[in-house]
Amino acid sequence: MKNQSGTLSGRRQRSTNIAAFVFLLPVSLLLTVFIFYPIVDSFVISTYKWNGIAAERTFVGIANWTKLMGDRDFWFAFRNNIIIMVMSIIIQIPIGLAEATFLEFAGRKSTICKILWFIPMLMSSVAIGFLFTYALAANGGMISAVSQFFGGGNIDLLGNKNTALMTVIFVIAWQFIPFYMVYAMAGYTNISEDVYEASLIDGATKSQYFWKIALPLLMPTLKSAAILSMVGSLKYFDLIYVMTGGGPGTATELMATYMYKNAFAQFNMGYGSAVAAGMFILITLLSLITMRMINGKKEAE
Repeated sequence: MKNQSGTLSGRRQRSTNIAAFVFLLPVSLLLTVFIFYPIVDSFVISTYKWNGIAAERTFVGIANWTKLMGDRDFWFAFRNNIIIMVMSIIIQIPIGLAEATFLEFAGRKSTICKILWFIPMLMSSVAIGFLFTYALAANGGMISAVSQFFGGGNIDLLGNKNTALMTVIFVIAWQFIPFYMVYAMAGYTNISEDVYEASLIDGATKSQYFWKIALPLLMPTLKSAAILSMVGSLKYFDLIYVMTGGGPGTATELMATYMYKNAFAQFNMGYGSAVAAGMFILITLLSLITMRMINGKKEAE
């Protein structure tokens, strides 16, 4: 009986392994072709001088990496990414949490608010970029029109290097606050209604319930939201490219826009690949450090 049972168990295990292999194979192929291979190939191309078109390319070793380490424009772009990352976490997550809290307490009465607040998330980044580019234009834009109505002059928020970065940060926040609102609402669903009812029975106000009970229970959700915001901010590209193209000057230049300009505008694919590989390393390191800090705090608690 033991041998038969063992044989049956072994057959079931083999069947399970075969089924797992069949289901995982397509995903593994897609990840290999579209994720892993491009990453490895970027590191390989970064060791060449190549325009991305010609068949011949010249091996230059670590010359592109040496240039990257001393490239002030790249590190300025990295600084802009860090600013966007910090401001995104400070603006998007608290406002998204506030909206989710309002919707949680308002219940079914807030259906119209859910629809209106989620609309920005349904729009593509390119469409939002063009929308705000026209709305914020110095000539004929909404802000300039309001200023002229009150007797002022044209206001060029995107063309001024002192205001351009904060302006695009505002637009990014407008687009992604609904995402963190939904994310926080999902966190609220994990809190049992019995907890809220028990707090009311004990005499707690809604404010006390939020600060003393709900917020601590939502912290794991908010921490994962912060990681998502951080990674997304470090590789941001489309909306910035549509609205400013990295300008004026380098005021809104990001690592992704800088990589695109080098690789596809200046046809310096070797150095563009070095920038892309540098992005990958920096994003990975910051993500690992952040997750290590969060996991360390969990262990300490």
